Amino acid sequence: MPHGLCEIGLSEIFSLSLSMLSRKQLVQAAQLAEQCGRYTDMAAAMKQLVMEGKDPLTHEERTLLSEAYTFLIRQHCSSWRQLRYPVEQTVGKQKEQAQAYREIIKKELETQCWESLGLLDNMLLKHCGETDYESRAFYLKMKGDSYRYLAEVALPDAKETLVKSAETAYGEAQEISQWCMEPTHPLVLALALNYSTFYYEVVNNPQQATRLARSAFDMAIAGLETLSLEYYKESTVIMQNLRDSILQWTGDQQPQEEESDEGEFED
Repeated sequence: MPHGLCEIGLSEIFSLSLSMLSRKQLVQAAQLAEQCGRYTDMAAAMKQLVMEGKDPLTHEERTLLSEAYTFLIRQHCSSWRQLRYPVEQTVGKQKEQAQAYREIIKKELETQCWESLGLLDNMLLKHCGETDYESRAFYLKMKGDSYRYLAEVALPDAKETLVKSAETAYGEAQEISQWCMEPTHPLVLALALNYSTFYYEVVNNPQQATRLARSAFDMAIAGLETLSLEYYKESTVIMQNLRDSILQWTGDQQPQEEESDEGEFED
């Protein structure tokens, strides 16, 4: 190995080579990285493509960008959650070790979220065409997702601001998507799923989570005649996820409703 490269990780070498690739080659690099589960490399390839800033992203490129950061962030978020038990239930050196490791994972997750937000605010949303409503809604959903994960791992004094930022981004995305897209469009449904999950998992408001999910599901059911063959599989999968979430969340609320003698949940 050449002198000096021993101090550089594989991801850094990968990133250095990306600057020499064409746009098509960057997409191919991201696809290859996704196939073998190397989401850090996948995100690096798509970040390089965005930073070049020559033309708006295509639907395929937007999807690759979102998937790269989503997979990467979710991996870290899952690891952070799994360390909750040893942090809360163990003692002594074992507890200290778990706390330190969890903090490392948290910082890595925060770095990824802020990197995603930087691309969105400084490049993608800033240069998004005024009439490109689908792209704008897509990027705002990504923005909401990033703030959602930041809020989940944040300390109480920082969480409130992050929650408000997520709500703002999700709300703007929902307003645009409901205005210019059919209720069966996969972006409309995915946004509703993530927005409602945010209220359930981060805000701890199952009632609002259920309202959002049920409203999107019911509107999609009512508008099934508008569901195109192009989006059929993707949309129906998300609709099933919405339905499963609604059943879970209403089930979680049932004991409280029985105790308060309020009857069934109403929209």
